[in-house]
Amino acid sequence: MTVRLAPPRGEDAEALADLHLDVWEEAYAGLMPASVFTERRARRDARVESWRGIIAAGSSDNLLAWSGDRLVGFSSTGSGRDPEPGLPPLELMGLYVRSSVYGQGVGFALLTAAIGDADAYLWVLDGNARAIRFYERQGFRLDGATKPEDVGLERRMVRRH
Repeated sequence: MTVRLAPPRGEDAEALADLHLDVWEEAYAGLMPASVFTERRARRDARVESWRGIIAAGSSDNLLAWSGDRLVGFSSTGSGRDPEPGLPPLELMGLYVRSSVYGQGVGFALLTAAIGDADAYLWVLDGNARAIRFYERQGFRLDGATKPEDVGLERRMVRRH
């Protein structure tokens, strides 16, 4: 699969919001109640506006993965939001790809372009075994930290070289 990576533009906000809604359902089905997905879809317009604001503000570094004219994934990185001493300063805030391209290198391409081999950390939803295995292959390890979120328990993974 040929994938083109590019930063998002304002006109990508709608496609990005739709992708974000779709990939949550694909990745988290069975890990959180269906009502979460229904509620998120009901606020689609607000999500589009939120992405427009994020893109315009440049508050995080985002990359989009395109296969032809179809958006198939995205990543978001930025300065770590957790003030804990000793954590790497870089946080992978999101990395999502459509299930139809799982195993085709899209996630790896996004991760490589977003953080390279830098020390970083991320939060992963407890029970998301596929994501945990992917991040472990990239050198991340669960460090025992957890935090409850509205959608479930998140577990921290850290990569240090």
